[in-house]
Amino acid sequence: MTDERPPDLPDAPSGPLPPAARAELAGTVWEESPHFCTGRHGVADTPDVLVGLLADDPGRRVRAVGDLYRLLLNDGRVFPATAPAALVVARLLGDPRTPAEDRWEGRAGRRPLRAELLSWLASFADTARLETGDGAGAARDLAAARAVRPALHGLVADFRDDDDPRVGEAALAATALLLADPALAPSAPRYAPAVRAVLAVSADSYHRWIARERLAAWGEDVTGLVAAEEERRAALDRARDLADDPFAEGQGEAIRWLAEQPEDTAAPERFGRRRGGRTAPPAPPGPAPEPPVAVPGSGAGYRGAWRIAREEERAEWTFTPYVGVGPLHFGMPLEEIAGALGERPAVSSASRHGEVLRLGHADFADFAESGIRVLLRNGRLGCVAVDALVGPR
Repeated sequence: MTDERPPDLPDAPSGPLPPAARAELAGTVWEESPHFCTGRHGVADTPDVLVGLLADDPGRRVRAVGDLYRLLLNDGRVFPATAPAALVVARLLGDPRTPAEDRWEGRAGRRPLRAELLSWLASFADTARLETGDGAGAARDLAAARAVRPALHGLVADFRDDDDPRVGEAALAATALLLADPALAPSAPRYAPAVRAVLAVSADSYHRWIARERLAAWGEDVTGLVAAEEERRAALDRARDLADDPFAEGQGEAIRWLAEQPEDTAAPERFGRRRGGRTAPPAPPGPAPEPPVAVPGSGAGYRGAWRIAREEERAEWTFTPYVGVGPLHFGMPLEEIAGALGERPAVSSASRHGEVLRLGHADFADFAESGIRVLLRNGRLGCVAVDALVGPR
C-alpha cells in the first residue's frame, strides 16, 4: 500500500496532496525557511498551512487560506518560506477539490478555493514587484520570490479559460502581475486586451487597480479608466452621504441605487497598498511581541487568573457591516459557525439546551479556543462578541 500522506506530516488529517505538490513540499527544507512567526507557540508551520488548504474540514481550509496571508505575506512582505510555498500553492490549483466554494475571511460572498488561491498568488506577484526599500522583505527573500515567477506563470495562465469566470478573472489578475518579470514581459501585449476587457470593468476594485497599473506600465492609454474610477468613487460617496442623511431629499433613491451596485469582492486589507493608486509602503517589521506581563503567582502566559494571548496567536478579522465578522456571516446556523471556527461550542455548567445557552430572548454559544461568543436568534447568528484577552483582533 502506498503512503499518500504528505512528507513530514505523519498525522495530517487531510486528504493526499497532488503528486507534484507533494514533491515540491518534500523538496524544501522548511526548517531553514521560516515564515513570519515560525517557532512561535501555537503557530502553524508552513507545511501544516499548505496541507490544510485541501483539508476535509471547511473551517481548517478557511484558516489555512488566512494563514497564507498572515504568515507568508504579512504586511505585504515575503519571507524565506514564501517563494517555495507559492510553488506548492500553484501546484494545488488543478486538484479536483479546489472548485469547492466557501466564505473566505475578508471576502464578500462565496468563492471557489481555486479562485482564492489564485488571488493569493496575485498578491504574491504584486509584492515581488516591490523593492526592499518598500518594506517588501529581505533582499534574498525578494530575489527568491522573483525567481519563481516564470514557473508560476506557466502554472497559473492555464486557468484563465476556466469554466468558472471568477477563477478565470483571478488567474488573469495573477498573470498580469507575474508579467512584471523581465523574462515574461514580451508576452504582455498578448494579455493587454483581456486585461482591459475583463479586469478593468471587474466588480473587484483590486482587479480594476491591477488593470490600470499594468496597462499603464505596458504603455497603454488608461486615461479613460482612471476617469471612470474617479467617477465611480464620487458617485458612491454622494450616494452614501445621501443615504446617511435622513433629512436629505432623495435619500430613498440613494439607498435603492446603492443596493443595486455590485458588491466589491476585493479583500483590500490583505494587500497593504492601493486604493486610489498606491498607498504608502507597509511599515518595517517591529520588534518581537513582548510576553504577557506576569504578576506574582501567575503561570506562563497568564496575568493572575487571566490568560493573555500573544499577538501572533490571534487572528486578524475584518468586520463588514450587515455582512459579518471574520469567517462568520450573520444568519449562519450554529453548525456552519462551528465549521468556520473549527471547534464545537464549549460545554458550560449553566442551564442549557444542548450546547446553546439562554440569554434573555436570544441563545448564545461560547467557542473558548477562538475566544468568541455568538448570539443567535431563531438559531441563526445575530451578534459576535470577542474576548479581549484571547480572541481575534
